[in-house]
Amino acid sequence: MLTILVIRTLRVGLVGCGYWGSKHLRVLNELSGCEVTALCEPSIENIIRQPKAFLPPLVTADYETFLSSGIDAVVIATPARTHYQLVMQALEHDKHVLVEKPFATNTEDALAMINAAQQRGLSLLVGHTYVYHPAVEYLRELIESGELGKLRYIHTARLNFGILQPDVDVLWDLAPHDISILLYLLQKEPEIIGGQGTACINPRLFEVAHVDLRFPDGPFAHIYVSWLEPSKIRRLTFVGEEKTAVYDDVAQGEMIRIYDKSIKLTTSNGTENIVAPQYLQKDITIPYIGDGEPLKNQCTRFLSSIRTGSPVPSDGWEGLKVVRVLESAERALYGKEAEPAVTMLPSHHGGRVPEIVLPREPRP
Repeated sequence: MLTILVIRTLRVGLVGCGYWGSKHLRVLNELSGCEVTALCEPSIENIIRQPKAFLPPLVTADYETFLSSGIDAVVIATPARTHYQLVMQALEHDKHVLVEKPFATNTEDALAMINAAQQRGLSLLVGHTYVYHPAVEYLRELIESGELGKLRYIHTARLNFGILQPDVDVLWDLAPHDISILLYLLQKEPEIIGGQGTACINPRLFEVAHVDLRFPDGPFAHIYVSWLEPSKIRRLTFVGEEKTAVYDDVAQGEMIRIYDKSIKLTTSNGTENIVAPQYLQKDITIPYIGDGEPLKNQCTRFLSSIRTGSPVPSDGWEGLKVVRVLESAERALYGKEAEPAVTMLPSHHGGRVPEIVLPREPRP
């Protein structure tokens, strides 16, 4: 049973104020109904980069001091390898938790965190920010309406110049965004049918990856992620029997374009002999997409779930699904026959389990 708080200002603590944590710090300070009262951050450099007006009364590097400071909820924006231990400690202190993606580095840890939150009646939200994006919500309504027709295939491209991570490859860093979007839009889990990657800089971590998926009774999908591209690209293409929708997250004012284009095949006298394809091309529609910062929407939903117990589209179970797809994709990328290289640490859920799955040496 979820613990519901009476309406009052919620005291929120933030763990980590690096690149993404600093965005959380800004958003939480801008939201009504909550107050940032504690920050846990070991890096002095990260702390002094924050606006003084955003810094809370308590700034500490000691996590136990942080958790004992009277906060109601914790936002965790730290490297993936730290998520399990930080989340479990917060839950043991009866704190509601929002943890950044990827939720966990393996499904066993993800399940343990979900069970711990449920046993204590606490909210657990995973930072799949794009499912709170107005453009993604529009896409979901568009697909469900049938306007595109039956989806034939999906292509996603999420490309950057960096930032290389020391502990995860490009798959675990960038692909959670696109995987979470596809799961949200299609409401199904895919099967991984292939993958390729390359390590150009760090021989142990792929900086470029391609993953092929197929959804049950649905479309084929291809995910392309890279840290080595000179331009920032955030594009998802949904090709249907009737129309095609393109979501370009960096195209301000034109994030979604709907192309009324399709190809039909005609036959001769009802036989299977194809006479000629018909190329149907009509208008391009650019729908209005409402305002709303996805990260702010996400944090607002987190606070609402604490107060009222309302469901969120990126709870622990959805985070688990993304981790499950990532694990399958990793096996496809690095070879199913290879055993994962792991760092072993004591576990709260029995025995000694992987803290983080490290990529194998790339195949020649």
